[in-house]
Amino acid sequence: MLMKMSSLFVRTLREDPVDAEVASHRLLVRAGYIRRAAPGIYTWLPLGLKVLAKVEQIVREEMDAIGGQEVHFPALLPKEPYEATGRWDEYGPNLFRLQDRKGADYLLAPTHEEMFTLLVKDLFSSYKDLPLALYQIQTKYRDEARPRAGLIRGREFIMKDAYSFDVDDAGLERSYELQRGAYQRIFDRLGLEHVIVRAMSGAMGGSRSEEFLHPTAIGEDTFVRSPGGYAANVEAVTTPAPAPVDFTDLPPAVVLDTPDSTTIDTLVEAANRLHPRSDRPWTAADTLKNVVLALVHPDGTREVVVVGLPGDREIDLKRLQAGVEPAEVEQAGEEDLKAHPELVKGYIGPAVLGPNGAPRDENGDGGALRYLLDPRVSPGTSWVTGADADGKHVFGLVAGRDFTADGTIEAAEVRAGDPAPDGSGPLELARGIEIGHIFALGRKYAAALDLKVLDQNGKAVVVTMGSYGIGVTRALAALAEANHDEHGLVWPMQVAPAHVHVLATGKGEEIFAAAERLAQGLEAAGMEVLYDDRPKVSAGVKFADAELLGVPLSVVVGKGLADGVVEVRQRRSGEREEIAPDLAVARLRELVDEALAG
Repeated sequence: MLMKMSSLFVRTLREDPVDAEVASHRLLVRAGYIRRAAPGIYTWLPLGLKVLAKVEQIVREEMDAIGGQEVHFPALLPKEPYEATGRWDEYGPNLFRLQDRKGADYLLAPTHEEMFTLLVKDLFSSYKDLPLALYQIQTKYRDEARPRAGLIRGREFIMKDAYSFDVDDAGLERSYELQRGAYQRIFDRLGLEHVIVRAMSGAMGGSRSEEFLHPTAIGEDTFVRSPGGYAANVEAVTTPAPAPVDFTDLPPAVVLDTPDSTTIDTLVEAANRLHPRSDRPWTAADTLKNVVLALVHPDGTREVVVVGLPGDREIDLKRLQAGVEPAEVEQAGEEDLKAHPELVKGYIGPAVLGPNGAPRDENGDGGALRYLLDPRVSPGTSWVTGADADGKHVFGLVAGRDFTADGTIEAAEVRAGDPAPDGSGPLELARGIEIGHIFALGRKYAAALDLKVLDQNGKAVVVTMGSYGIGVTRALAALAEANHDEHGLVWPMQVAPAHVHVLATGKGEEIFAAAERLAQGLEAAGMEVLYDDRPKVSAGVKFADAELLGVPLSVVVGKGLADGVVEVRQRRSGEREEIAPDLAVARLRELVDEALAG
């Protein structure tokens, strides 16, 4: 059935939506691909569904090619499986929870590890049934606090999630590499530039995790890469810690007056003015600042902690968040500080923190606040830091001699030029959209839900699993971000809602008749066609709509018809050529095939 603009359910907009922050959001709404239903929730219109279906089809083909089998779970799920794995609580406020009329608890699934695990447990019991790979393309729900950028971060989104099931770790490694390769082929076929980076497993768990990021300035994720090939999400970057220093001959620490020095800048100024050193000036890198933060745990309890790091670095809350999941991180407030009078604002030092402060009971409760250190604060390093008294700092406080901590944490910002953890050179920073994430889950979910099979010796063993996700709607948004100009969308041929846009630009009946014949001929030749047959719409409006909609090829049937030609336009390159109508089908078929062969 020929798709005609006169009857197509679409209305293009000339003005940007007021809530649109990025190009993909702006153009997908203006071109009539999606329509906002609520914050972070969108209705898919006919043209949008056509693009979405093509993205999904590429995903399906590559999943099927590695032996994946498609299933489909409900989005409305019972509480009990998620309670068994701890994620009913761990997801915290991001989980949509609801009750039925009988008071039973349910959730709208943010992901389906538990359900896949229970399905396999229900049907398979022997090593002979494995390896197995299952996948679905399904709507997911997460109660994002700040949905933004249209489809890039929404409360409802479509994801492809796949799961592998193997008897042993060697099988998991094979399954992981199969999925990893399939992801590369999917994004290559979509024409999406992507970088594979190391990532944190977070609440998902597992021994290995990688993200597929589409580099773009509007991306929410910051990642790093080095000249030698190291690549990681900034949250997964590990700091090369300095080697321990022998502090045997270092002088004892001394407390000195530093009035009105509650910030790193004022401390450095006071140190250089009142207590100058002989070899060089004091700098922020010589100082140890102690930042008070609050961790909100899934059960609602609030824990105040202190993180110590070099004074020339800032806390990166996303890096810290990755290290304390499933707790959420907040800046400590005035009430938090009032509850701990030992913390002298602007002059907090290690002496009242962690193992250095008041002792805790045998359960680890009470006593001093938990104290975590940046890895750069290694044994033997000497610091200027708070003396826990107003207007005073301690100079020459040595880690490992004068103070210790409850542990280390990666919480400091990563900077361009920092050394790569593997020694492969200085890091550069970039931003990207996460379009895929793969995890070697291991046995976390199988153990929690008792998924076992009998091995070759008849012994029950816990199955090992992998989890592999692609944000389908997010990938579509990334395609729109990467494929547009000042006039509108510029879809790649493989996902465009149509291959050719036929425009009848004139008033004579012969023009519309010729355009109709051409559109029918293109469709008969196996091409997908959008025909702008609107009789009372000007040529200028039709051209503007064609550029906004972004179909890769267009053919204009207009005043040139009197001279025996139609005009073929290529949306991406802007190239135009005039051709006889009876040659247009063959020429356009050639251009479509070239683009699809890519």
